[in-house]
Order: sequence, then C-alpha cells, then structure tokens
Amino acid sequence: MPIKIAANASVSDGAKISENASVWDFAQVREGAVIGENSIVGSYAYIDAHVQIGKNCKIQNRALIYDPAIIHDGVFIGPGAILTNDKNPRSISGSGEVKSAKDWDKVGVEVLQGAAIGSGAICVAPVKIGQWALVGAGAVVTKDIKDFALVVGNPARQVGWVGKAGKQLETVDGQHFKCPVLGTEFQEINGILVED
Repeated sequence: MPIKIAANASVSDGAKISENASVWDFAQVREGAVIGENSIVGSYAYIDAHVQIGKNCKIQNRALIYDPAIIHDGVFIGPGAILTNDKNPRSISGSGEVKSAKDWDKVGVEVLQGAAIGSGAICVAPVKIGQWALVGAGAVVTKDIKDFALVVGNPARQVGWVGKAGKQLETVDGQHFKCPVLGTEFQEINGILVED
C-alpha cells in the first residue's frame, strides 16, 4: 500500500515516511524524522526534527513530539499529549540575550514497545516509559515508568499494573496478577512485573 499524506500536511523532504504510513490534515513532520511502517500521524500533530517513530504506532490529533524523542513499535500517543525536550527552559540568558541552539541541552522521552500515553498527558524529559505501560489521560510524567505500570495524576504515580490488552490486571494474591482479557499471568518480583 502507498504512503498516505494529506495535501495540507507539511512533511519535510528530509523526513522518511515508511510504507503504509499515514500523515493526516495539517500535521507537520520535520526534517530527519522517521515514521515507521503502518504508523499514523493524526491531524495537527507535530513531529519534530529527528524524532524516531517505530512501526504500527498511532500518534493522535494535536500530539506534540519533540526531538530527540524515540517512539518504539506499537505505541499509542493520545490526542493533545506532549513529549517535551528541555529540562530547564529559558528563552533568554541571565544577561537578557536570546538563547541559541548551542545554549540548549536537548533531552528526550523514550516510549518503549506497546506503551500508551493518554489524552493530554505530558511527559517531561528526560523520561522513559516502559513496555506496555499506560499513562492515564492528563497525567504529568516526571520520572521513568516501569514496564506494565498504570500511572495517573500530577505528578504521575503508579496505581496498578496493566496487561498487553490495556486493561488493569486483576490481583490473584499480593504478588500474582492476571489479565482479565487475555488470561495472561504475571508475577511481581522486587517491584518489577514479569510475565509467567
């Protein structure tokens, strides 16, 4: 299948859009960005220069993803979510001069395979979102998130575990959990969830 890019999207000639990918109305994809196979970039989304997006991802409308973000395969980024890149933002120096790119130490957000970031969530770089983790809508993430963790709030805090189906895991006992959809079983060992 061919690449689908809306006529009113702004896609740099220096961006790499893979097979079967889609870029919808008024989205902007900057130079050096990579959009993987079968991934979708929604309307009005902004993909900064050099951002890497894996295959089978869904970047929903008005999401803002800033360089040097890395989005692994199968990731969902909800509408209006923001992945930042500046830990100490300033427009001017202490002496009042406009800061340039050389005055800026970019830091990124990395979202691992299968993770999902809810609508309006903000990930304040540098942070890593673990595999299959779920960041609730409107959460503000300021620390790394474990694989399979369910986090909500501002600042985001863990309130449970989720399975690959995106549903909260049911507690079998204090250390064992089960996915209500897939039946997959997990065990918590030293604060880390592992699939049995």
